[in-house]
Amino acid sequence: MAAIASNQPSNSADVFASMGLGQSTKPTSASVTADMEDRFLTLLTAQIQNQDPLNPLDNAQVTSQLAQINTVNGIEKLNASLSKLLAAYDSSQAMQSANLIGKGVLIPGSGLDFNGTIGAGGIKLDSPADSVIVNIIDSAGNTVSAENLGARAAGSFSFVWDGKKEDGTTVPAGTYRFEIEALSGGEKLEATALQLGTVNAVTRNGNQFALDLGSLGTVPFEQVQQII
Repeated sequence: MAAIASNQPSNSADVFASMGLGQSTKPTSASVTADMEDRFLTLLTAQIQNQDPLNPLDNAQVTSQLAQINTVNGIEKLNASLSKLLAAYDSSQAMQSANLIGKGVLIPGSGLDFNGTIGAGGIKLDSPADSVIVNIIDSAGNTVSAENLGARAAGSFSFVWDGKKEDGTTVPAGTYRFEIEALSGGEKLEATALQLGTVNAVTRNGNQFALDLGSLGTVPFEQVQQII
């Protein structure tokens, strides 16, 4: 029986060799991937049409190579979609940050400014508390007031202080600090002090946004625990 000769590649490895690519070669862009697909399918079609019946194509190998091309193409499309999502997220965060200008925000810190009429701060509890007491302390380290906030659920919340001392007199305007005593079943709970700041401006550094809080400095947007 006469053998049928063919100048076409006899397997998928030869197909890639004809394309100038090894099987481990990975495209680096969507355009390269598309061109690679077109060339592969063209050569594969010619190979099928002119294959040697005595040395047929290795179907498993061809299927494997097609799967690799589809995987690379899928990754390219996924990366493009993620880029669009990140761009949309950045725009959304920019709009949200800009809307904070002029508003009060609670960030980690124990400072408390009293303007002569009112002072405000916040607390973050990791778990519910049966009792929460806020001790207001002056610059000399003296406790001037102990505010009992009662039972509180887990999460962040704000409180206000009227500036009254234990004897009913009002403290001078100025900067104070506070400490938290949170209890549940007689056990001390983890509590984070939050100080109040006013957003004066929003700045951007790359993909990150920061809030200018005046005397409190500039803090990352992610540090905001509550907007008041």
